[in-house]
Amino acid sequence: MKRQLIKHVLQRDDIGSTVEVAGWIRTRRDSKGGFSFLEMNDGSSFDGLQVIADGSLPNYQSEIQQLHIGAAASVVGELVESPGAGQRIELRATEIVVHGWADPESYPLQKKRISFERLRELAHLRPRTNTFGAVARIRNALAASTHRFFQDRDFLYLHTPIITGSDAEGAGDMFRVTTFDPASPPRTEDHQVDYSQDFFGRPTFLTVSGQLEAETYASALSNVYTFGPTFRSENSNTRRHLAEFWMIEPEMAFADNHDNADLAEEYLRYLFRGLLDDHSRDLDFFNQWVDEGLIDRLTSVADREFERITYGEAIDVLQKAETQFDFPVQWGSDLQSEHERYLTEAAFGRPVIVTDYPFDIKAFYMRRNDDHTTVAALDVLVPGVGEIIGGSQREERLEVLADSLERKGLDAADYWWYADLRRFGSVPHAGFGLGFERLVQFSTGMQNIRDVIAFPRTPHNAEF
Repeated sequence: MKRQLIKHVLQRDDIGSTVEVAGWIRTRRDSKGGFSFLEMNDGSSFDGLQVIADGSLPNYQSEIQQLHIGAAASVVGELVESPGAGQRIELRATEIVVHGWADPESYPLQKKRISFERLRELAHLRPRTNTFGAVARIRNALAASTHRFFQDRDFLYLHTPIITGSDAEGAGDMFRVTTFDPASPPRTEDHQVDYSQDFFGRPTFLTVSGQLEAETYASALSNVYTFGPTFRSENSNTRRHLAEFWMIEPEMAFADNHDNADLAEEYLRYLFRGLLDDHSRDLDFFNQWVDEGLIDRLTSVADREFERITYGEAIDVLQKAETQFDFPVQWGSDLQSEHERYLTEAAFGRPVIVTDYPFDIKAFYMRRNDDHTTVAALDVLVPGVGEIIGGSQREERLEVLADSLERKGLDAADYWWYADLRRFGSVPHAGFGLGFERLVQFSTGMQNIRDVIAFPRTPHNAEF
């Protein structure tokens, strides 16, 4: 007999059928009537399946009554109607096979509340908890919906390199990739490390973004998107930062920043409507135990059009606010999280798309506006989090791109191939980037970004 996932068994109504399931024991309760109740979960759904194990089973005393939380077993049995509240069916076992035991004295996930901090130390076991099983399912749903969204709109999925020689953000917070012995690397005559002798013959790094490479393919195939790991060596220990995280980056040829904003809004509303329609059980759990306003917030984003304002208009709103901000509000300064949340939660009560930021605080590749002071950038801000998407129309004019590289202090020679896109058939194009973990945070209400990725990489932490 072929094993079935518990999520599918819970949807069945063919009472009397024989099925096989497998999973891990969540609870065991023995009855005075000579049988036991087992709750099993295989991770396919938030809800587990109740199994009735009769005392007449041949291994009842020797094994079944020795089962504790964490043990793994498979069960063959008959589907029966459940008289208990909160469950429609249960499984009356005819055979139970124990695959793996869990010592109740040493198994760390007992029926008591465990802090998220402690669970980070148990990252190999934490997906067995209700919280992290639900996080994994929501993360999977968002990834699947992302591919569906872009594929349905004829975007091509592009795999951009993880090892690169380009700093897409110009910030310098990059992990170096080298095969050199750190104790004795080869040196040039002026005692600098001689990277011409390294594996790639030049300095290389882990990528911070696939955007620049995506632009090359958008310049040939029209619409593409990336979805892959990116890295930042920023020494930050906040609840919002990781050293390794995933990015979603669509890029569109023959598009401007208005098209970019339309795509970003449509994408987010699509994602959240999908979660609300198809993953209510996991969201109900987060809404009850993690973030009481989660479902209302997701519904608001999914169902309401986004507000659109310029950076200058945002500064005006913030300067007129009665709220006392920790960071001063002035034209030319980047918006802080407290400013972004005020705009979405207090000023407009909905997601906000802010456009046309000052050139001086944005990346070199963003298209210069006609005022020569601002660029065609956009940030999408959502309640509770602030910025969730950042993007821009890209600078398609060769001479303006060259000027931007110089003004940002970047070596144009490192971007020769990027400039070629402007020499040969240049077109208006635009795109954005979304940090996937921040999306999962927003979708679950989890407060620390380390709790929405399987194995978080942060300063001084590369365990597992």
